[in-house]
Amino acid sequence: AFNQVPGSENEKKCTLDQAFRVVVEEEIINKAPCENLLAIISLAINGVTEGICTASTPFVLLGDVLDCLPLDQCDKIFTFVEKNVATWKSVGVNTNILYFLQCLDLLRRLSKSQNTVFCGRIQLFLARLFPLSEKSGLNLQSQFNLENVTVFNTNEHESTLGQKHTEEREEGMDVEEGEMGDDEAPTNCSIPIDYNLYRKFWSLQDYFRNPVQCYEKVSWKTFLKYSEEVLAVFKSYKLDDTQASRKKLEELKTGGEHVYFAKFLTSEKLMDLQLSDSNFRRHILLQYLILFQYLKGQVKFKSSNYVLTDEQSLWIEDTTKAVYQLLSENPPDGERFSKMVEHILNTEENWNSWKNEGCPSFVKESEELTRLWNLCPDNMEACKSESREYMPTLEEFFEEAIEQADPENMVENKYKAVNNSNYGWRALRLLARRSPHFFQPTNQQFKSLPEYLENMVIKLAKELPPPSEEIKTGEDEDEEDNDALLKENNESPEVQRDKAMTGEQIESFANRLGEQWKALAPYLEMKESDIRQIELDSEDVKMRAKQLLVAWQDQEGAHATPENLITALSKAGLGDLAESFTNDTEGSS
Repeated sequence: AFNQVPGSENEKKCTLDQAFRVVVEEEIINKAPCENLLAIISLAINGVTEGICTASTPFVLLGDVLDCLPLDQCDKIFTFVEKNVATWKSVGVNTNILYFLQCLDLLRRLSKSQNTVFCGRIQLFLARLFPLSEKSGLNLQSQFNLENVTVFNTNEHESTLGQKHTEEREEGMDVEEGEMGDDEAPTNCSIPIDYNLYRKFWSLQDYFRNPVQCYEKVSWKTFLKYSEEVLAVFKSYKLDDTQASRKKLEELKTGGEHVYFAKFLTSEKLMDLQLSDSNFRRHILLQYLILFQYLKGQVKFKSSNYVLTDEQSLWIEDTTKAVYQLLSENPPDGERFSKMVEHILNTEENWNSWKNEGCPSFVKESEELTRLWNLCPDNMEACKSESREYMPTLEEFFEEAIEQADPENMVENKYKAVNNSNYGWRALRLLARRSPHFFQPTNQQFKSLPEYLENMVIKLAKELPPPSEEIKTGEDEDEEDNDALLKENNESPEVQRDKAMTGEQIESFANRLGEQWKALAPYLEMKESDIRQIELDSEDVKMRAKQLLVAWQDQEGAHATPENLITALSKAGLGDLAESFTNDTEGSS
């Protein structure tokens, strides 16, 4: 029917949009029930889905309704809004965010003290609607709500606490509702509950409101003095017993709901009751912990002048422990509540670090990971696959790398397998399982993983059999025999002594060298620190001798030859060992 109506698509959509608004207006004027209005908005959402009205229409209609209805009906409308978060996103909330700012207009109409729960629902809804990285809700510059001022009596002459209060009671005046009679007055508190304490107690709220005052020398001294006195009152002041707390809880209930005060009640008549109220005490102690976390924390936008002294840091550390102790002693279930608060504040540190880093996205895009996740619908079944249960041999895995390491093949570094991070990770796992070289002590320093693997490939090339004929197709036998890394040791004794020592030769000679290793070490150019490290690593002299020779081999590389070792032995005055090693070398060749 929509397509059969004459006119352009844009004109038809605008007409339907206006029709929706007219119908909603009439329903509001006629004081129709909320269900009728919600039905019209649902029709508009279906219209957006079908493409017959613009995506902004449901948001415009919601704005009209929330602007015109009383708050009790707005509550019902907003329940519908809360249940349809996914719908709002699907019909284009990202391009129509301005219409949802109507929620903020609704916030302005609500009283923070009378409609606290409703305000909280709106804030939670906006948090669910917008992405986590939405900058408008992050308070990146750590600004404080300085408008949150706690008003209390600052005129001592008008105070009803202290001497004036006592005189009134002595004159037989009736105790007003909310005041404590003399028989209810605390007996275990050494600090008098007078105007002086009242003033100090409520003055602390200004520091909780604006924590940067604590970095000022004079303000800090005031905060320190007031805090110590208030916390001393908390330590000595008796809390209501369980029976009295239960009675008070029943009195505070209205219509089955617990009364919640968004702002502190600062009447002097309530001071005694507040100090003995466990719930009130929790509020104040929690404020201290939040303040301390800010003062100690690393905040990106905190001024460079805002630095705690050692004395301040120590006081905060000690007081934090005292506050947690008071929380754990505070009924009901103080121990559990204290641990829960500590956990929440630790979690806040993670969010603080995230903000300091510029709020990076939590989504890490990886094509490789996406491919791997989609190989099999059931990831657990994929992990159990028999094809995953394999481990290649050293010959199979390093065959290509050994060929590439041969200078005669002239393979550029960027094309070598050892420079591939994926290959390097698998190579380390395989070497740890199957190579005796992996866990041998070494003093040789490697700047990168490819450099280390290149060194290991050269070592393996001397021990592994030559590559198979299938891999070496296209090369004649003469070229194979001339391969510098893989040819067999069939040279003359003189040539054999010029080649680097094998692991077998090192093992054999280390057993004979034994306790004389330390005499040889300086002539192998070992540093004193290296010698001390060898002594710390093992108490067995044969193991120390082996570590010395391995370290020397790592240090010298291709120059770690039998001939050079024989020369070092002679210089060290170990001629007998030099001669026996010479005979062994010539005999093995």
